[in-house]
Amino acid sequence: MDTLQVVAEPRRREILRLIWDAELAAGEIASRFDITFGAVSQHLAVLRDAGLVTVRKDGTRRCYRADQGALAPFREILEPMWAAKLQDLANAIEGGER
Repeated sequence: MDTLQVVAEPRRREILRLIWDAELAAGEIASRFDITFGAVSQHLAVLRDAGLVTVRKDGTRRCYRADQGALAPFREILEPMWAAKLQDLANAIEGGER
């Protein structure tokens, strides 16, 4: 599956947000969603297969963390777009103050 398709799924994006700065066990991740543990596990497998998360075994638990390095190419693509939108917002706010 293409990396863009992987991150296009809203729940996978939310999982990446949850584990961006902190490692969480699969059960902890699943507890934050209104879907089954099995469904979350499948999303984690897709993220792992795409190389977007790292996995560490801790006994019987699997702990996940976003691989920020693997996601760096997205940053290079998205930051210029965000900067342009932020500038548009700043211009609109400044225009409204006048």
